Amino acid sequence: MKITKISKNFKIKRSIDYGTDEQKNTVKHIISEVRKNGDSAVKSFTKQFDGVNPNPVVSKEELAAAYSTLDVHYHQVIREAIENIKEYHERQLQTSWFYHRNDGSMLGQKVTALDSVGVYVPGGTAAYPSTVLMNVIPALVAGVERIVLVSPPTRDGGLAPSVLIAAAELGVSEVYKMGGAQAIAALAYGTETIASVDKITGPGNIYVALAKREVFGHVDIDMIAGPSEIVVLADGSVAAHEIAADLLSQAEHDILASSILVTPSEAFAKEVQTEVDKQLKALPRKDIAAKSIENNGHIYVTENLEEAIDVVNQLAPEHLEVMTKHSQSLLGKIKHAGAIFLGRYSTESVGDYFAGPNHVLPTNGTARFSSPLNVADFQKRSSIIAYSKKAFLENSGKIASFARLEGLEAHARAVEARKQEDGNENR
Repeated sequence: MKITKISKNFKIKRSIDYGTDEQKNTVKHIISEVRKNGDSAVKSFTKQFDGVNPNPVVSKEELAAAYSTLDVHYHQVIREAIENIKEYHERQLQTSWFYHRNDGSMLGQKVTALDSVGVYVPGGTAAYPSTVLMNVIPALVAGVERIVLVSPPTRDGGLAPSVLIAAAELGVSEVYKMGGAQAIAALAYGTETIASVDKITGPGNIYVALAKREVFGHVDIDMIAGPSEIVVLADGSVAAHEIAADLLSQAEHDILASSILVTPSEAFAKEVQTEVDKQLKALPRKDIAAKSIENNGHIYVTENLEEAIDVVNQLAPEHLEVMTKHSQSLLGKIKHAGAIFLGRYSTESVGDYFAGPNHVLPTNGTARFSSPLNVADFQKRSSIIAYSKKAFLENSGKIASFARLEGLEAHARAVEARKQEDGNENR
């Protein structure tokens, strides 16, 4: 990791990669084919990209059989994680509200769960049961009735047992072996086998991200997620080998993942740099992690902690670890981060799997204006207006005037028609 001393006026430059023209055109072609040819197109692309041609529908028997292929210990871990995540998200639940004015009008907001949601779970060469939990649980808490899960098949044409168990534990029975842009298209537009949904959530590769972007507007999506990222704000009070381990926990995700340390101590920066190099050699995914660190690993050394906090806010990271003395006292100064981990025992892995908060987070600096996936993402809100006769008569003239201010005569007349009719009734 390269160490860079930065000045007070240092500005972060970010470039957001939304794919090449070739990738965009490929995704458009896949979506078009799925819209035209449905299941046959999905099966063809699955064969082309995943090398298998399975029955896309996961049966109840397959879901049940998954339990016998995974150690019972993991069953319990998944169940405990579910309870923690559910408890956290239940606190986010919003309900409808109404109030009455003195003039007799009733105003309010009606909160309604989405009818259906599609959850994309990355797969193929890896298994992510945590993605199942983090996407499905807030939807369940919100009251979504139909939840569809899609995931790329493995080389044997199935899905990972851990993913199937996570789905079964949450009561998700509509599961399909399909991935990539073709799965996003199937969720958005439907096929002979799978009915379309109202919203699509869950992370994926660049083709999945581009497909989500392409179908947005026809359905809702959670976000366009980029490569995973971590920023660690540290003052040397937490050991260098622990900080290095945290940085590498992101680097092993993807060669595009970024791991950044921000510290006011040059001596500590050098300690962490040495530890990263040392620990890299022993990682099972060292080839991926090494490329990530080489291309996207940075250590920024500032003059003081205040400047370090400024750098953090500029970065607006997906994951932020605050590994300093009295870390909670700095919380008020942190403005932009998807998830904030405070103190030595709050390593990012705790949040990824078990603590309760959602790990689907804004990336690429979008934490400046975006939030983690939450229960509200699976609800919609309707404004309620029940205007009283008294309020109408008192305000109709003002409303008509406002309409004419905007040059919308028909709007004004819609108000005045009722006022005239009401006057006729009173004669």
